[in-house]
Amino acid sequence: MKKLLLVAAFAVFAFSSVQAQQMKVGVNAAIPMGDYKDLYSFGLQGDFTYFFEVNDAFLVGPQAGLLYYMGKDVDFGYGMGSFKMDDAMFLPIGASARYLVEDFFFGADLGYGIGLAPDGNDGGFFYRPKAGYNFGSIGAVLSYSGVSMTGASFNSLNLGVEFSF
Repeated sequence: MKKLLLVAAFAVFAFSSVQAQQMKVGVNAAIPMGDYKDLYSFGLQGDFTYFFEVNDAFLVGPQAGLLYYMGKDVDFGYGMGSFKMDDAMFLPIGASARYLVEDFFFGADLGYGIGLAPDGNDGGFFYRPKAGYNFGSIGAVLSYSGVSMTGASFNSLNLGVEFSF
C-alpha cells in the first residue's frame, strides 16, 4: 500500500508542471489470441485516457477501460456434447504513454486488469502496446492487449478508432 501511495504522489507531482491536456475515448474490435483463442470468438474494447503533454512529442496519463470477450460454444468431441463458454470481462486501470512522430503515434498502456467475469476471474497484469495514425480529432489504432494471469494469458489483436476532446 505504501508503494501505491508513493507512485500516486509521484504522478501528482510529475503532472503538476505539465501544461496541455487531452482526453481520448477509444472503441476497438478484438480477435482473441493465445491461451484462450479456442474459447472466445470476438471481443469489444472501450477505453478512456486523459493525457498530459510532457513535451511536443511525449504524452502520459491515467487510463481505464473495459474489455469484453464473447464465449464460444465448445464441443467436447466424440459425441459427448458441448457447452457455452461464459463471456469474459476485464476492467483495466493503469497508465498510458504515447510518443508522437508527425501524425503517427506509438505507445503503451500498463496496469492491472480487474477480472469482472466469469466467476473466478481474478484478473492480472494488463499491457497493451499500440500504434496509430491521427486524422485530426479522430485516430486509427492497432494494438495488442494482454492480461497476464496465473498460469495463462488472455490476449487479443485489436483494431479501433479513438476520438480526441
